[in-house]
Amino acid sequence: MHSVIEVSGVRKTYGKTVAVDEASFDVKQGEIFGLIGPNGAGKTTTMECIEGIRKPDRGTIAVLGLDPFRQVYKMQERIGVQLQQAQLQKRIKVWEAVDLWASLYGKKAVDAERLLEQLGLTDKRSAWFMNLSGGQKQRLFIALALINDPEVVFLDELTTGLDPQARHAIWDLVRSIRERGKTVFLTTHLMEEAERLCDRVAIMDHGRIIDIDSPEGLIRRHCPERTVVLTQDYESAGEHFEKIPQVESVIRDNQRFTIRGRGDDLVTEVIHCLSENDIRVTDFRTILPNLEDVFLKLTGRSIRE
Repeated sequence: MHSVIEVSGVRKTYGKTVAVDEASFDVKQGEIFGLIGPNGAGKTTTMECIEGIRKPDRGTIAVLGLDPFRQVYKMQERIGVQLQQAQLQKRIKVWEAVDLWASLYGKKAVDAERLLEQLGLTDKRSAWFMNLSGGQKQRLFIALALINDPEVVFLDELTTGLDPQARHAIWDLVRSIRERGKTVFLTTHLMEEAERLCDRVAIMDHGRIIDIDSPEGLIRRHCPERTVVLTQDYESAGEHFEKIPQVESVIRDNQRFTIRGRGDDLVTEVIHCLSENDIRVTDFRTILPNLEDVFLKLTGRSIRE
């Protein structure tokens, strides 16, 4: 797959504050690419530079082979944008907003009624914007981003503040965008969202890209630890567990054992040990690292303002 977004050595400052510091990455056609990081890491500024909203101090950006600043109008015809901070007039109706956005493009817009149906907004087509719920507003903004049938869709913190049901509905919508052959570039500070949606993720902190890979690749590289917690009543079980090559520590609390080690086959080896030594268990669970563990390891645990 070829790259539809190419970012090389981008830097953006506001006075003495460095918002983006020599950021470089690319986004492949047809993938969901996530830019994740703590609040204030530079995610939104980076996205706005790519969209042509803010001009970087230096570096190069290409979107669909176009320069976001010298070829801005050509690019705008081919992308869709959902901004982090977006509002509409309180008394504009859903269908009016969709019609207005469709009129802004030179090419034929997608079928607006079908789009509203796909986004679950048909029943709200005549509702005022101010009467929509948070999830409905987000779905409307996604509809506006898709009205010109874009090749690349930008989504900035699209589920922040939504309840779990609305958030999962939005995730399904993002997956459906990708299934229609579009490329999705999103920013989020929700690690579960990035892990469930993204094909690849770039972790950003203090304006710099720390690492880029699939969520699975990042977890495997930065957090290889695995934990098995089990309960059994075999007196010498701990000795058997300690002999497993992948095991680094065995902690016993009465009949409960916490076994920590490294490698994807740790759990398999523990199960093999139980079977080989005829050890019966009454409880067995695994604790596997996730993208949040990687995020905290690379960016720290202190609260950002």
